[in-house]
Amino acid sequence: MNRSRSLLSYMAMLLLLPGCQPAPAPAPLSEAAIRVRDAAPEDVFVGRLAGVDIELLVEDCKVFRIARGPQHAVTLTEVLAPPPYPFFSQCDRQSMRHEDGAVVAVLGRMALGAGGCCATGGTWRTHDGVRWDKISDKAIP
Repeated sequence: MNRSRSLLSYMAMLLLLPGCQPAPAPAPLSEAAIRVRDAAPEDVFVGRLAGVDIELLVEDCKVFRIARGPQHAVTLTEVLAPPPYPFFSQCDRQSMRHEDGAVVAVLGRMALGAGGCCATGGTWRTHDGVRWDKISDKAIP
């Protein structure tokens, strides 16, 4: 009798063991998720525009809309960038701020070796995160 009770206890423990296994390791973060995670707080906007929750990232003089999916998936879609410059340039200034129910983005690219800012850029405003209106040709924060 003791032997059959021991055998039953052993079998019950074996049935419970799979539930005690450690959880699988989470999937590695995508490049987009790492870019969002590592962005400075002032380079990310999280809020509501036109009654819709929205996340935006400013990076390398471009504004991206952040979309989050299942299992921490992150997708970045470019929604704003200054016109291309025909020669080599670098991002000299960028900022994003929330004011009066809108997001204002300042983007300025400087031609390499030219000094000063900005070969291309300006200041834009959006009330919905989709349509951007240029409010100035100057990239002044």
